[in-house]
Amino acid sequence: MKKLLTAAAFGTLIAGGMTTAASAEKIGVAMSLFDDNFLTVLRQNIQAHANDIGVEVQMEDAQGDIARQQSQLENFIAAGVDGVIMMLVDADSGRAMSRMADQAGIPLVFVNMLPAGVETFPEKQAWVGSDEEEAGRLETTEVCRLLNGQGEAVILMGQLGTTGQRGRTKATEEVLASDECSGIKVLDAQTANWMRTPALDLMTNWITSGMKPNAVIANNDEMALGAIQALKSAGIGMDDVIVAGVDATQDALASMEAGDLDLTVYQSARGQGQGALDTVLKIARGEEFEPLVTVPFELVTPDKVADYKTKN
Repeated sequence: MKKLLTAAAFGTLIAGGMTTAASAEKIGVAMSLFDDNFLTVLRQNIQAHANDIGVEVQMEDAQGDIARQQSQLENFIAAGVDGVIMMLVDADSGRAMSRMADQAGIPLVFVNMLPAGVETFPEKQAWVGSDEEEAGRLETTEVCRLLNGQGEAVILMGQLGTTGQRGRTKATEEVLASDECSGIKVLDAQTANWMRTPALDLMTNWITSGMKPNAVIANNDEMALGAIQALKSAGIGMDDVIVAGVDATQDALASMEAGDLDLTVYQSARGQGQGALDTVLKIARGEEFEPLVTVPFELVTPDKVADYKTKN
C-alpha cells in the first residue's frame, strides 16, 4: 500500500509539474547590449529572480542597434509573451517602443533607462530604475570634497543620448558650477561610450596632449578603469589624481581595494532586475503596480568596499 501511495503521489507531482510548466508565464527581455559589465549583472539578476519564482524569460541582445531592438519587440509581441522588459538602446527610441507595446496591449516595463519625453506611461507600462542625476551629484560632490574645491578635471561621458549620460553629466556640471566647487576647471569632456578600451584611448590622448588633470570624473566604472590603465601606463601615480566612477562593479571594487579607484556610486542591478520582473508580472496578472519605481544610488568609498562586494 505504501508503494502504491508513493507512486500515486509521484504521479500527482509529475502531473502538477507538467501543469505548472505548461502554464508558466513567459517574459521577453530586450537588452540594449550584452557586452557591458553592469548590464550583464542586471541581466543575471533578472534571470536568477525568474528561476526563483518559476517564470520563463527569453533574453535578446540588441547589440546597440535601435532597429534590432524594435524588431525584437515585434517578435515578442508576435510570439504572445505575457510581458516585456526593455533596457533601451537609446532614450529617444522609448516613445516608439511604448507606442508599439500599447497598440499590441502587451505589458512593457522599461528597466534602468527612462525613455526621453515620456511623462506618463500607458495603462500597462512602467519604469524601474534609478535617478541618474543623483548618481552624478553623489560622485561629483565627493570629488569636489577630495579636491577641496580646487583643481582641474576631465569628464568621461557614456553613450550620447542615453539617460545615464545625460543625467549624470548634467548633475556633474551643476555641482562643478556651485560656489563650493567652482574652483574646479573642466579641461575637456568627451564620450567613451561606457567602455573601458575607448576610455583608455581617450585618456591616453589627453595625457599625450599635455593635460594633467587632478580628477577624472567618469559616468561609469568601466570608463574610470580605462582611465586608470592609461594613467598608470603614463607613469602617473594614483595618489596624484582622483578617479571616480558609477556602478560599483566587482572590477571597480577590486580597483578601489588596490588603491587605484577613489570612489564609485553603487547602482543596484539586483533591485532594478528584480523590481522590473515583479512589476511586469503584476501588470500581466492585473494586479496593482507602481508606474515609476526608483531604486536609490549609494556613494561607495574605500572604507565601505566590503559592504558592497556581495550586493550585486
